[in-house]
Amino acid sequence: MILSVSRRTDIPNYYADWFYNRIKEGFLYVRNPMNAHQISRIELSPEVVDCIVFWTKNPAGMLERLDELKDYSFYFQFTLTGYGRDMEPGLPDKEKELIPVFRELSERIGAQRVIWRYDPILKNKKYTLEYQVRAFEKIAQRLEGCTKRVVISFLDFYPKIQRNMAALQVETISDAEMSEITGRMAEIAGRHGMETVSCAEQADLSSAGVKPGSCIDKELIEQIIGCRLVGKKDKNQRAACGCFESIETGLYHTCRNGCRYCYANRNEETVLRNAAAYDPTSPLLCGVVGPGDKVIERKVKSLKDGQMSFIW
Repeated sequence: MILSVSRRTDIPNYYADWFYNRIKEGFLYVRNPMNAHQISRIELSPEVVDCIVFWTKNPAGMLERLDELKDYSFYFQFTLTGYGRDMEPGLPDKEKELIPVFRELSERIGAQRVIWRYDPILKNKKYTLEYQVRAFEKIAQRLEGCTKRVVISFLDFYPKIQRNMAALQVETISDAEMSEITGRMAEIAGRHGMETVSCAEQADLSSAGVKPGSCIDKELIEQIIGCRLVGKKDKNQRAACGCFESIETGLYHTCRNGCRYCYANRNEETVLRNAAAYDPTSPLLCGVVGPGDKVIERKVKSLKDGQMSFIW
């Protein structure tokens, strides 16, 4: 199986101790977001975990303990944008702290295993498309040699973020604008040794030199682990998503980054309440098993091709 850590929250930033404890114990619990009383027990042995995909905006808290993952294959998706704290209030300074963290992570595990994400791209009076291009180029210059790929995507106006986006006076980006900025970013990335792919975009950006990408990338994982995988596209994601099947480990409404465009948090009060229930020794992230809960062993297995056809 592929372990996703996590689409729902920033585990490397806020809950790294919990995850390392779960690796040590060999299992974790995940509460079903559609049925709160249903909990899955997930085995974490290296024999069944083919690769771990981390999603984060700040993995600094994981760096000194990466040796605890020596028995696992993994890579990081590291989001770095040009937004300030009006948009991403929980993050430290990009130039002084986050870019150096990105560079250190790349030095430790290799450029292939650190993917830069510049998303979501949005437009308002402060964050114009010209601003986005300048910010993208500035970051790309600093990350040259530290990554081989950048993933871009444009803001989706989910109903739950409409109020925040209205308050920030976020404007719609036209197809023509989308194509232009994509092409400019792809050209910049190419000059700094990176390919550019898109994430779950309905628009066809091929004319701008950008193909659809996959965050849970079967081809990349096969390269990292050295053998082929047998599995399917993730049926639980959006139609435009190209991700390979994976198992989620996170919990919605627990990310303390506070990003104004985030769809994974209901509101700040809910996040604070859930985060207050965090116990790094618990099998559950942010909470305990209650009297009405039912824990079910989820059947998991390696997806490696039995023939072990090595990728060269």
